Amino acid sequence: MRGPGKRERLAGAAARVLHEQGVERTTLADIAQAADVPVGNVYYYFKTKDQLVEAAIDTQADHLRKTITALDPLPSPEERLKALVRGWVDGRDVAARFGCPTGSLAAELDKRADGLDRTVAAVMRRLIDWIEAQFTAMGRDDARELAVALFAAYQGISLLTNTFRDPELMATEGRRLERWIDSLH
Repeated sequence: MRGPGKRERLAGAAARVLHEQGVERTTLADIAQAADVPVGNVYYYFKTKDQLVEAAIDTQADHLRKTITALDPLPSPEERLKALVRGWVDGRDVAARFGCPTGSLAAELDKRADGLDRTVAAVMRRLIDWIEAQFTAMGRDDARELAVALFAAYQGISLLTNTFRDPELMATEGRRLERWIDSLH
C-alpha cells in the first residue's frame, strides 16, 4: 500500500509543526523538513504559507471527522461524550507541551485579518454542533449551552495544562467532566 503523497505529507506536517511552533515562527523549510519533502517542492503544492496554514486547518477538520465517525457508533450520547473527553485526556501530554492544536491556532490566527480565523472557527463550530447533538439526544433543552460549556471546559483546561506544563490537570478535569455528563440525565 502506498503512503500519503507529498501534498498530504506537507499538510500533515504543517498541522504538526504549526501546533508545535506557531504560525509566525514556522517557515516553509520547517514544514518541508518535517514532511521529508525538498523545500523547492513545497511551492508546487502550496504557493504561500497561508495556503499551508489552510491545509493544516483542513487536516484538523479531517481528524475531527474521523474522531466523530469513531464515536458515533457508541450506544448512547453519554458514552459518546465521555469517550470524547477521554480522547482529550489521552492527548494531555501533547497539550502540556503545545496546547490544543485547534485552540492554539485559533488564538494565533485571530490576531490576523486574512480570514483564516473564520476557517478555523468553522472547525471548532462543527465539534460544538456535534456535542450539541449528543446533549439533544439526551433530551436536554439546554443542549447548545451545555455543548459550549463542555467545549469551553476543554479549551480552558488545555490552556492551563499547557501554561503549567502539567498533564495531570487535564486528567483531573476529564474525570470531573465525565461525572458532570453523568449528572445531566
